[in-house]
Amino acid sequence: MQQNKGNLVALGSIPLMMTLGNSMLIPVLPEIGRKLHVSSFRISMLITVYAVVAILLIPIAGYLSDRFGRKAVIVPCLILTVIGGGISAVGAWLLHDLAAYWTIIAGRLLQGAGAAGAFPIVIPLVGDLYENEDEASKNLGVVETYNTFGKVLSPILGAALGAVLWFLPLAVIPGLCLISLILVIWLIHVPKRKNQPIMFREFVGNVKQVLAEKGRWLYAIFAMGGICMFVIFGVLFYLSDILESRYNLHGVWKGFVLAIPLISLCLCSYLGGKVIGKHKKRMKWIGFGGLAILTISFAILGFFQHIYAVIGLFTLGGGGIGLALPCLDALITKGIEKEERGTITSLYSSMRFVGVSLGPPVVSLLIGSSGHGLLFGVMAAVGGIAALLMLFAVKPEQDEPAGDKSSDRSNKSEGMTYISREKPPSSKLKHKTPAKYK
Repeated sequence: MQQNKGNLVALGSIPLMMTLGNSMLIPVLPEIGRKLHVSSFRISMLITVYAVVAILLIPIAGYLSDRFGRKAVIVPCLILTVIGGGISAVGAWLLHDLAAYWTIIAGRLLQGAGAAGAFPIVIPLVGDLYENEDEASKNLGVVETYNTFGKVLSPILGAALGAVLWFLPLAVIPGLCLISLILVIWLIHVPKRKNQPIMFREFVGNVKQVLAEKGRWLYAIFAMGGICMFVIFGVLFYLSDILESRYNLHGVWKGFVLAIPLISLCLCSYLGGKVIGKHKKRMKWIGFGGLAILTISFAILGFFQHIYAVIGLFTLGGGGIGLALPCLDALITKGIEKEERGTITSLYSSMRFVGVSLGPPVVSLLIGSSGHGLLFGVMAAVGGIAALLMLFAVKPEQDEPAGDKSSDRSNKSEGMTYISREKPPSSKLKHKTPAKYK
């Protein structure tokens, strides 16, 4: 039990620190732009470049984690985030204007490269450590809650630090990543592999087979994950701007207001992870309900600009995203066998980073050209697309009776859970088995 708690603390610290290292900048982006004399679009690139390089490297990190082990990838990547954070902090401290801006960008690129092998590898690692369906789903919800708690804490902490010194949020990022690195090295003990890792050619063939068999629901989940992150980071960027320019809120007060919808997201993510268990149909319908709530609340929000309406409806929509995220994590993690789990979940994480990278610049362009109504119309439309994908593309099989343990025991003897597809008997992949999701 003690080791289980230690694993969760270390695993949860990775998304917590990675989220703080990115989202903590959102409340201080306007101030950074003023200090460095750069445009709103350019300053949004501090979020975007971090995400773009992660998008490119996450699939590589996923394969390496399948080939050499999760911890062997996570540790050097956390070291890289410490180095990148240090470069950004030193550039902001010692340089000025464009010289400081480009140095910060360079550091953010390194941080993004490190992030590619950090949080995205946590999701399959949870599946490796906890093969029991109920325990895995619950712990995925806990890890997602660490992630969302980081989003809650980041605007408050970022605004408080920025009120002291504009680049202080950049300066504390390497320290946060160092804490996570120490916890991972100290607390996480990955079980030894039962089988030798497969060669690259066979691995590519297996991944192609997984995508051919299960592509319909996998691609849908990839898209839903990206849409959720696009909405979160886009609207947070918008709120960070208008709270200062329109409502004259600064510093810690601004951080507290930004945190309100994220608290809803965090609580709903925790509750969603606890409720879904191993029930695949429940995952689908809770996820669909959350995305429907997001769509409806943002469609209404397009007609109201009062601050209380904006915060209240965004809080409701954030809760919907919180319900959907652990469902997406559980569906994709327990639907793929261990040998390809790292790569498939890394593709999912890449799509989440696509959403992160697109949110701020798209919103900055929409605000400049049209304003509030079109912005939330777009957000409601993409939320509606996500809800329809969950409704029509994800069709899990009927859940097994709670008392039927035979299948679970049989599959666990092979080191896999019952939701996984069977390992092909030959590296030539001649025999295919039916997909578990249609």
